[in-house]
Amino acid sequence: MTVLAYPYALLLLLLPFLFYRLLPAVKGLHGDSLRVPFLADLQRINIASGGLWQMETGSGKTSKKFWPLYLIWVLLCLAAARPQYIGEPLPLKNDSRDIMLVLDISTSMLEPDFTLGNRRMTRLDAVKAVVSSFADKRADDRLGLILFGTRAYLQAPLTFDKAGVKDILYSMQAGMAGDSTSIGDALALALKNLSGQKGDKVIILLTDGENNDGSLSLGQAIKMAADEGIKTYTIGVGSPNVFFGMLRLAAPGVDEQELKLLAEATKGQYFRAESTADLQKVYDLINQLEPTNNDARYVRETTELYALPLLLAIILGLGLAFVLRRIG
Repeated sequence: MTVLAYPYALLLLLLPFLFYRLLPAVKGLHGDSLRVPFLADLQRINIASGGLWQMETGSGKTSKKFWPLYLIWVLLCLAAARPQYIGEPLPLKNDSRDIMLVLDISTSMLEPDFTLGNRRMTRLDAVKAVVSSFADKRADDRLGLILFGTRAYLQAPLTFDKAGVKDILYSMQAGMAGDSTSIGDALALALKNLSGQKGDKVIILLTDGENNDGSLSLGQAIKMAADEGIKTYTIGVGSPNVFFGMLRLAAPGVDEQELKLLAEATKGQYFRAESTADLQKVYDLINQLEPTNNDARYVRETTELYALPLLLAIILGLGLAFVLRRIG
Protein backbone atom coordinates (compact mmCIF):
# COMPACT_ATOMS: atom_id res chain seq x y z
CA MET A 1 0.00 0.00 0.00
CA THR A 2 1.03 3.63 -0.52
CA VAL A 3 1.10 6.08 2.38
CA LEU A 4 2.37 9.59 3.06
CA ALA A 5 5.09 9.97 5.69
CA TYR A 6 4.23 13.65 6.23
CA PRO A 7 0.59 14.11 5.16
CA TYR A 8 0.36 17.55 6.79
CA ALA A 9 2.69 18.85 4.07
CA LEU A 10 -0.35 18.85 1.76
CA LEU A 11 -1.67 21.88 3.68
CA LEU A 12 0.94 23.85 1.74
CA LEU A 13 -1.36 23.50 -1.28
CA LEU A 14 -3.44 26.36 0.14
CA LEU A 15 -0.55 28.82 0.41
CA PRO A 16 -0.84 30.39 -3.08
CA PHE A 17 -4.53 31.19 -2.48
CA LEU A 18 -3.92 32.46 1.04
CA PHE A 19 -1.13 34.74 -0.13
CA TYR A 20 -3.32 36.14 -2.86
CA ARG A 21 -6.28 36.75 -0.55
CA LEU A 22 -4.48 37.92 2.57
CA LEU A 23 -1.46 39.94 1.44
CA PRO A 24 -2.29 43.66 1.13
CA ALA A 25 -2.19 45.34 -2.24
CA VAL A 26 0.50 48.00 -2.77
CA LYS A 27 -0.40 51.30 -4.41
CA GLY A 28 2.26 52.66 -6.66
CA LEU A 29 3.16 53.67 -10.17
CA HIS A 30 1.74 50.47 -11.53
CA GLY A 31 -1.59 50.57 -9.69
CA ASP A 32 -2.84 47.97 -7.18
CA SER A 33 -0.57 44.93 -7.18
CA LEU A 34 1.33 42.54 -4.97
CA ARG A 35 4.79 43.70 -4.03
CA VAL A 36 7.40 41.45 -5.65
CA PRO A 37 11.10 42.20 -6.25
CA PHE A 38 11.01 41.32 -9.95
CA LEU A 39 7.81 43.20 -10.82
CA ALA A 40 9.17 44.78 -13.99
CA ASP A 41 10.11 41.41 -15.49
CA LEU A 42 6.70 39.97 -14.62
CA GLN A 43 4.96 42.91 -16.28
CA ARG A 44 6.89 42.39 -19.48
CA ILE A 45 6.16 38.64 -19.52
CA ASN A 46 2.54 39.22 -18.56
CA ILE A 47 1.99 41.55 -21.51
CA ALA A 48 3.66 39.16 -23.91
CA SER A 49 1.75 36.11 -22.68
CA GLY A 50 -1.68 37.67 -22.45
CA GLY A 51 -1.99 37.58 -18.64
CA LEU A 52 -0.27 34.28 -17.74
CA TRP A 53 0.65 35.50 -14.26
CA GLN A 54 -2.75 36.91 -13.34
CA MET A 55 -4.68 35.01 -10.69
CA GLU A 56 -7.92 36.54 -11.94
CA THR A 57 -9.19 37.95 -15.20
CA GLY A 58 -11.33 40.97 -15.51
CA SER A 59 -14.41 38.80 -15.03
CA GLY A 60 -13.11 37.66 -11.60
CA LYS A 61 -12.39 34.04 -12.62
CA THR A 62 -9.00 32.39 -12.18
CA SER A 63 -6.98 32.37 -15.39
CA LYS A 64 -6.41 28.96 -16.98
CA LYS A 65 -2.77 29.94 -17.51
CA PHE A 66 -2.23 30.04 -13.76
CA TRP A 67 -2.70 26.27 -13.43
CA PRO A 68 0.65 25.10 -14.89
CA LEU A 69 2.40 26.96 -12.10
CA TYR A 70 0.02 25.58 -9.52
CA LEU A 71 0.54 22.04 -10.85
CA ILE A 72 4.27 22.41 -10.21
CA TRP A 73 3.47 23.57 -6.67
CA VAL A 74 1.20 20.54 -6.16
CA LEU A 75 3.98 18.18 -7.23
CA LEU A 76 6.45 19.87 -4.88
CA CYS A 77 4.02 19.59 -1.98
CA LEU A 78 3.42 15.94 -2.80
CA ALA A 79 7.17 15.29 -2.79
CA ALA A 80 7.44 17.05 0.58
CA ALA A 81 4.75 14.72 1.95
CA ARG A 82 7.07 11.78 1.14
CA PRO A 83 4.86 9.13 -0.48
CA GLN A 84 6.04 5.62 0.37
CA TYR A 85 5.16 2.14 -0.78
CA ILE A 86 4.89 -0.21 2.21
CA GLY A 87 5.37 -3.88 1.32
CA GLU A 88 3.91 -6.97 2.93
CA PRO A 89 5.12 -7.87 6.45
CA LEU A 90 8.13 -10.20 6.35
CA PRO A 91 9.36 -12.23 9.33
CA LEU A 92 12.61 -10.90 10.75
CA LYS A 93 15.33 -13.50 10.97
CA ASN A 94 15.76 -14.80 14.49
CA ASP A 95 18.96 -14.42 16.48
CA SER A 96 21.20 -17.38 15.71
CA ARG A 97 23.64 -19.48 17.71
CA ASP A 98 27.11 -20.62 16.76
CA ILE A 99 27.31 -24.38 17.35
CA MET A 100 30.57 -26.26 16.93
CA LEU A 101 30.16 -30.01 16.44
CA VAL A 102 33.24 -31.87 17.68
CA LEU A 103 33.17 -35.55 16.65
CA ASP A 104 35.47 -38.45 17.45
CA ILE A 105 36.41 -40.44 14.33
CA SER A 106 39.07 -42.71 15.84
CA THR A 107 39.03 -46.34 14.71
CA SER A 108 37.06 -47.38 17.81
CA MET A 109 34.05 -45.66 16.19
CA LEU A 110 33.93 -48.62 13.81
CA GLU A 111 32.51 -50.79 16.58
CA PRO A 112 29.16 -52.18 15.24
CA ASP A 113 27.23 -52.00 18.48
CA PHE A 114 24.46 -49.65 17.30
CA THR A 115 21.32 -50.57 15.36
CA LEU A 116 18.88 -48.70 13.15
CA GLY A 117 15.69 -50.38 11.91
CA ASN A 118 16.89 -53.81 13.12
CA ARG A 119 20.08 -53.34 11.12
CA ARG A 120 23.39 -53.40 12.96
CA MET A 121 25.61 -50.42 12.22
CA THR A 122 28.80 -48.82 13.44
CA ARG A 123 28.86 -46.02 15.99
CA LEU A 124 30.13 -43.65 13.32
CA ASP A 125 27.25 -44.41 10.92
CA ALA A 126 24.75 -43.81 13.72
CA VAL A 127 26.44 -40.51 14.56
CA LYS A 128 26.27 -39.43 10.91
CA ALA A 129 22.52 -40.09 10.73
CA VAL A 130 21.65 -38.44 14.05
CA VAL A 131 23.91 -35.38 13.67
CA SER A 132 22.61 -34.82 10.14
CA SER A 133 19.05 -34.74 11.50
CA PHE A 134 20.16 -32.32 14.23
CA ALA A 135 21.72 -30.00 11.62
CA ASP A 136 18.44 -29.83 9.71
CA LYS A 137 16.64 -28.62 12.85
CA ARG A 138 19.04 -25.70 13.39
CA ALA A 139 17.97 -23.71 10.33
CA ASP A 140 18.86 -20.28 11.77
CA ASP A 141 22.15 -21.29 13.41
CA ARG A 142 25.69 -21.41 12.12
CA LEU A 143 27.30 -24.82 12.39
CA GLY A 144 30.98 -25.75 12.41
CA LEU A 145 32.54 -29.22 12.28
CA ILE A 146 35.73 -30.49 13.94
CA LEU A 147 36.83 -34.12 13.49
CA PHE A 148 39.46 -35.64 15.73
CA GLY A 149 41.44 -38.78 16.36
CA THR A 150 45.18 -38.57 16.95
CA ARG A 151 44.93 -35.01 15.65
CA ALA A 152 42.05 -32.54 15.53
CA TYR A 153 41.05 -30.87 12.24
CA LEU A 154 38.62 -28.08 11.44
CA GLN A 155 36.60 -29.50 8.57
CA ALA A 156 33.90 -26.80 8.31
CA PRO A 157 34.20 -23.30 9.79
CA LEU A 158 31.04 -21.72 11.17
CA THR A 159 28.55 -21.48 8.33
CA PHE A 160 24.85 -21.32 7.47
CA ASP A 161 25.49 -23.87 4.70
CA LYS A 162 23.99 -26.93 6.36
CA ALA A 163 24.16 -28.93 3.14
CA GLY A 164 27.93 -28.42 2.95
CA VAL A 165 28.39 -29.49 6.58
CA LYS A 166 26.31 -32.63 5.97
CA ASP A 167 28.32 -33.49 2.84
CA ILE A 168 31.52 -33.41 4.90
CA LEU A 169 29.82 -35.33 7.67
CA TYR A 170 28.79 -38.19 5.38
CA SER A 171 32.18 -38.34 3.67
CA MET A 172 34.19 -38.81 6.88
CA GLN A 173 35.67 -42.21 7.65
CA ALA A 174 36.92 -43.64 10.93
CA GLY A 175 40.70 -43.48 11.23
CA MET A 176 41.10 -40.53 8.86
CA ALA A 177 42.48 -38.44 11.74
CA GLY A 178 44.43 -41.29 13.37
CA ASP A 179 43.69 -44.22 15.65
CA SER A 180 44.04 -42.60 19.08
CA THR A 181 41.91 -39.92 20.78
CA SER A 182 43.01 -36.33 21.49
CA ILE A 183 39.95 -34.80 23.15
CA GLY A 184 41.93 -31.94 24.70
CA ASP A 185 43.30 -30.76 21.34
CA ALA A 186 39.86 -30.99 19.72
CA LEU A 187 38.27 -28.94 22.49
CA ALA A 188 41.01 -26.32 22.29
CA LEU A 189 40.51 -26.02 18.52
CA ALA A 190 36.76 -25.55 19.02
CA LEU A 191 37.38 -22.83 21.63
CA LYS A 192 39.79 -21.07 19.30
CA ASN A 193 37.21 -20.91 16.50
CA LEU A 194 34.41 -19.70 18.78
CA SER A 195 36.26 -17.27 21.05
CA GLY A 196 36.14 -14.33 18.63
CA GLN A 197 32.45 -14.74 17.76
CA LYS A 198 29.60 -12.68 19.22
CA GLY A 199 26.31 -14.02 20.52
CA ASP A 200 25.45 -17.45 21.91
CA LYS A 201 28.13 -20.10 21.45
CA VAL A 202 27.82 -23.83 22.08
CA ILE A 203 30.13 -26.84 21.74
CA ILE A 204 28.77 -30.38 21.36
CA LEU A 205 31.59 -32.89 21.86
CA LEU A 206 31.05 -36.58 21.12
CA THR A 207 33.54 -39.35 21.85
CA ASP A 208 33.64 -43.07 22.61
CA GLY A 209 36.97 -43.08 24.41
CA GLU A 210 39.31 -41.23 26.71
CA ASN A 211 41.96 -38.61 26.08
CA ASN A 212 45.08 -40.69 25.29
CA ASP A 213 46.95 -38.48 22.82
CA GLY A 214 47.53 -34.86 21.83
CA SER A 215 49.51 -31.95 23.23
CA LEU A 216 46.87 -30.90 25.78
CA SER A 217 45.54 -32.90 28.67
CA LEU A 218 41.79 -32.91 29.13
CA GLY A 219 42.27 -31.11 32.45
CA GLN A 220 44.07 -28.22 30.70
CA ALA A 221 41.36 -28.04 28.04
CA ILE A 222 38.64 -27.99 30.72
CA LYS A 223 40.31 -24.99 32.38
CA MET A 224 40.48 -23.19 29.03
CA ALA A 225 36.79 -23.93 28.35
CA ALA A 226 35.80 -22.66 31.80
CA ASP A 227 37.80 -19.45 31.27
CA GLU A 228 36.13 -18.86 27.89
CA GLY A 229 32.69 -19.53 29.36
CA ILE A 230 31.47 -21.39 26.27
CA LYS A 231 28.77 -23.90 27.15
CA THR A 232 29.82 -27.44 26.29
CA TYR A 233 27.62 -30.51 26.00
CA THR A 234 29.54 -33.78 26.16
CA ILE A 235 28.31 -37.14 24.86
CA GLY A 236 29.86 -40.52 25.60
CA VAL A 237 28.78 -43.12 23.05
CA GLY A 238 29.07 -46.89 22.84
CA SER A 239 27.81 -49.99 24.53
CA PRO A 240 29.65 -51.04 27.70
CA ASN A 241 30.18 -54.49 26.12
CA VAL A 242 31.55 -55.84 22.86
CA PHE A 243 30.93 -59.25 21.33
CA PHE A 244 33.41 -61.63 19.68
CA GLY A 245 31.11 -64.32 18.35
CA MET A 246 29.36 -65.67 21.42
CA LEU A 247 31.94 -64.13 23.76
CA ARG A 248 30.89 -60.96 25.61
CA LEU A 249 33.70 -58.73 26.85
CA ALA A 250 33.89 -55.36 28.60
CA ALA A 251 34.57 -52.59 26.09
CA PRO A 252 37.17 -49.86 26.63
CA GLY A 253 35.25 -47.29 28.65
CA VAL A 254 34.46 -43.64 28.07
CA ASP A 255 36.15 -41.31 30.54
CA GLU A 256 32.82 -40.21 31.97
CA GLN A 257 34.34 -38.44 34.95
CA GLU A 258 36.37 -36.02 32.82
CA LEU A 259 33.48 -35.44 30.40
CA LYS A 260 31.19 -34.65 33.33
CA LEU A 261 33.76 -32.20 34.73
CA LEU A 262 33.97 -30.49 31.36
CA ALA A 263 30.19 -30.12 31.12
CA GLU A 264 29.86 -28.86 34.70
CA ALA A 265 32.72 -26.35 34.32
CA THR A 266 30.98 -24.77 31.31
CA LYS A 267 27.37 -25.02 32.58
CA GLY A 268 26.57 -27.68 30.03
CA GLN A 269 25.48 -31.29 30.51
CA TYR A 270 26.93 -34.77 30.07
CA PHE A 271 24.97 -37.52 28.31
CA ARG A 272 25.54 -41.21 27.76
CA ALA A 273 24.27 -42.86 24.58
CA GLU A 274 24.49 -46.65 24.32
CA SER A 275 22.22 -47.00 21.30
CA THR A 276 20.99 -45.11 18.26
CA ALA A 277 17.75 -44.31 20.07
CA ASP A 278 19.72 -42.93 23.03
CA LEU A 279 21.83 -40.82 20.72
CA GLN A 280 18.75 -39.42 18.97
CA LYS A 281 17.21 -38.53 22.34
CA VAL A 282 20.40 -36.75 23.40
CA TYR A 283 20.48 -34.50 20.33
CA ASP A 284 16.74 -33.87 20.60
CA LEU A 285 17.23 -32.79 24.21
CA ILE A 286 20.12 -30.48 23.28
CA ASN A 287 17.91 -29.01 20.57
CA GLN A 288 15.32 -28.22 23.27
CA LEU A 289 17.91 -26.87 25.72
CA GLU A 290 19.21 -24.48 23.06
CA PRO A 291 15.94 -23.23 21.52
CA THR A 292 15.79 -20.94 18.53
CA ASN A 293 14.47 -17.49 19.34
CA ASN A 294 10.90 -17.65 18.00
CA ASP A 295 9.75 -14.14 18.97
CA ALA A 296 7.28 -12.95 16.34
CA ARG A 297 9.05 -9.98 14.79
CA TYR A 298 8.22 -8.61 11.37
CA VAL A 299 9.51 -5.90 9.11
CA ARG A 300 7.91 -4.13 6.14
CA GLU A 301 10.03 -3.08 3.20
CA THR A 302 9.61 0.64 2.53
CA THR A 303 10.22 2.18 -0.90
CA GLU A 304 10.43 5.97 -1.12
CA LEU A 305 8.41 7.48 -4.00
CA TYR A 306 9.00 11.21 -3.44
CA ALA A 307 11.53 11.31 -6.28
CA LEU A 308 8.77 10.80 -8.89
CA PRO A 309 6.69 13.96 -8.17
CA LEU A 310 9.90 15.92 -7.56
CA LEU A 311 11.27 14.90 -10.95
CA LEU A 312 7.98 15.80 -12.67
CA ALA A 313 8.01 19.21 -10.98
CA ILE A 314 11.53 19.89 -12.21
CA ILE A 315 10.66 18.81 -15.76
CA LEU A 316 7.52 20.97 -15.83
CA GLY A 317 9.42 23.91 -14.33
CA LEU A 318 12.17 23.69 -16.94
CA GLY A 319 9.57 23.36 -19.71
CA LEU A 320 7.65 26.39 -18.48
CA ALA A 321 10.84 28.43 -18.19
CA PHE A 322 11.72 27.51 -21.77
CA VAL A 323 8.26 28.56 -23.02
CA LEU A 324 8.43 31.89 -21.21
CA ARG A 325 11.90 32.56 -22.55
CA ARG A 326 10.67 31.93 -26.09
CA ILE A 327 7.71 34.25 -25.53
CA GLY A 328 9.97 36.93 -24.07
